[in-house]
Amino acid sequence: MVKRPGRLLPGKKVLARWRFVLQSISMEPNWAAEHLQVIRTLMERSALYRRALAPIMIFNGVAGLAAAALGWGLKIGSPRAFIFYWAGVSAVALAGSFLLVRRQALKESEPFWSPPTRRVTQALLPPLAAGLMISAVALMRVGSASDNPGNLAGMLWLPLLWVVLYGCAFHAAGFFMPRGMKLFGWAFVLGGCVLFAVGVPAWVRPLDCAHGIMGFFFGGLHLAYGVYLYFTERRRNEP
Repeated sequence: MVKRPGRLLPGKKVLARWRFVLQSISMEPNWAAEHLQVIRTLMERSALYRRALAPIMIFNGVAGLAAAALGWGLKIGSPRAFIFYWAGVSAVALAGSFLLVRRQALKESEPFWSPPTRRVTQALLPPLAAGLMISAVALMRVGSASDNPGNLAGMLWLPLLWVVLYGCAFHAAGFFMPRGMKLFGWAFVLGGCVLFAVGVPAWVRPLDCAHGIMGFFFGGLHLAYGVYLYFTERRRNEP
């Protein structure tokens, strides 16, 4: 019998399949062991994450409230200026959060970019990346004039999209962090959806409403949750 080139005999096919099965079986314990180690590390560090979250939330809350007040005071009314302004605020908040997490890691003599940190980052990334792409598209499409009705409507809907996507990001990260993070994410998601459904009263100026939405969610909610974490953790540490 002449063998065709590029094809295996039936016996060799069976051996190749068994070799693949054995390799898969040997890989599965390693995969399971890695995930068990990540879960165990997350459970051990839940208190550490809770302590680190309090200053991060308070910092972001103060930054959000101050930015909303400053934006309203400076009369930042055009959509382009609004997007650029809050993009700068988010960059400052992200940099401050990074420094706080880095300081906590150094204080506890732990690596910053650990497997649990990678899991949390991977959970946060898709909704935050979606918000960034939507903002980039909105920035290219809107004009710089603040009195255009279409631009004014964008100033109301874009912050609500940010709020909902931000809540989705924190809810996803809540699977690797304390349970309160899921509830915190739900507060953003439900609050943004309710404002989408209810709408904005006609007598409210879009400028005040847009900065008010950002200040309430990204300032007020962060600050309230940070203060709650600070005092509950302080009570736990008391003898």
